[in-house]
Amino acid sequence: MKLKIKKGDTVKVITGEYKGTQGKVLEVLPKENKALVEGCNMVSKSTKPSAAAPNGGIIKKEAPIHISNLMVVDAKGNATRVGRKLNDKGKLVRYSKKTGEEIK
Repeated sequence: MKLKIKKGDTVKVITGEYKGTQGKVLEVLPKENKALVEGCNMVSKSTKPSAAAPNGGIIKKEAPIHISNLMVVDAKGNATRVGRKLNDKGKLVRYSKKTGEEIK
């Protein structure tokens, strides 16, 4: 199945604890149908001391959110569904179903 969300998109969380939060997609996990969103679904993780983190301790990091709980935000700042169509040059592009504008 083709996912409608890509790395770098701005998305809005539509359900769950972080409902209404907007953030940038850091990574998409297509096999799991999940995405990592900047600043959303934060979890605490314990780390042992290492060369990268000499003190170790508890760090906060993003956990994946299911794709069905996210909506792409278009250029005008509205959450919208995403469609795919051929543009005038014959290239397949994503577009906002709310405004009809191309999503870049």
